Amino acid sequence: MTSTDILEELWLVINDRFEHPSRDSYVSQIMSGEKGPDRILEKIGEEATEFIIAAKNQDPSRIISEAADLQFHLLIALKVSGVTFQDVLDELASRRK
Repeated sequence: MTSTDILEELWLVINDRFEHPSRDSYVSQIMSGEKGPDRILEKIGEEATEFIIAAKNQDPSRIISEAADLQFHLLIALKVSGVTFQDVLDELASRRK
């Protein structure tokens, strides 16, 4: 499985959780709380800060963990914003020369 495959699979899971909310789903829980979409934006700020600290401390295992958390929450925020993962990939591709 390629890196892109993993991200695309995660994107599909996030979409499924939006379409079929479940009390057992973290994605459903984070979106159904009283803060709604603002909570996911707070999580992105939290995870970005944790990533920065891990990188500054040169802690490879924490860098990996926090980067994964940040990517995961970013995908949720994209879904909430009505932007697809493919939109982001297309933008990145357009920047290649």
